[in-house]
Amino acid sequence: MTYLKLLATMLFWGGTFIAGRLVVQEMGPFAAAFCRFAIASVALLLLTHAVEGALPWPPRRLWLPIALLGLTGIFAYNVFFFSGLRTVEAGRAALIIALNPVAIALGAAVVFKDRLRRLQLIGIALSLVGAGVVISDGDPLRLLRGDGGLGEVFMLGCVVSWMSYTLLGKAVMAELPPFAATTYACGTGALLLLGPALGDDLLGAIATASVTTWAGLLYLGILGSAVGFSWYYDGLKQLGPARAGVFINLVPVFAIVLAAVVLQEIPTSSLLLGGSLVIAGVVLTNRSKSS
Repeated sequence: MTYLKLLATMLFWGGTFIAGRLVVQEMGPFAAAFCRFAIASVALLLLTHAVEGALPWPPRRLWLPIALLGLTGIFAYNVFFFSGLRTVEAGRAALIIALNPVAIALGAAVVFKDRLRRLQLIGIALSLVGAGVVISDGDPLRLLRGDGGLGEVFMLGCVVSWMSYTLLGKAVMAELPPFAATTYACGTGALLLLGPALGDDLLGAIATASVTTWAGLLYLGILGSAVGFSWYYDGLKQLGPARAGVFINLVPVFAIVLAAVVLQEIPTSSLLLGGSLVIAGVVLTNRSKSS
């Protein structure tokens, strides 16, 4: 059952790129991000009470770190996410964000002085080359000429935001259960998003949103956020980080397949080549880190 939950979680997370691409056709990035995490916060509160029994109140010394979690992993990540998906195809976006483990390994080496092994360095280099192929659409000279699109820059912003969230989370999750920390981060992020969302015509967007947009937001908030985090943390508890973390590599695969089926985004040869390099590099980085 744990393996099935992890597989379903990766499917849900792969589907967030398709849902996000649909939502931003009608909503601005701030409004979309707020709606997603307002829904997610309510769902997480209900799940926390169902799973944990109660939501522990964090000590005052954690209030600032929790606020920073909301700022980086919820506010910044999702503004970049929805902004990027306005112009970047779902499959390409998923492969750029697949750099997250590589960025986290580099960030941990800088901040916590974690030692990078030779295989990790090879994996990081491989992933970066693959990302270059994906971002440049098979023409790396575009990057040297500075021709990369703004949407791709936003997606790289997601990677930096998630790296910051993960590194900050080490301190918070040492004192709070991961589920509680995620719930507080989502709630804080939603509050931070409210003001900008109102300026992004939140009320008008809610009033005119189509059934497709609401379905996408509910998917993002419930399956992509609350249920996804719940099942992933259960997998971490049951299998450990090394075995559960391997499943993350399926997210871009599911995203590409779903994008082809739902959005008719047919993957190009450069996308498949670059994506293979990114995923191979991430596997090497994670494997050498856990060995």
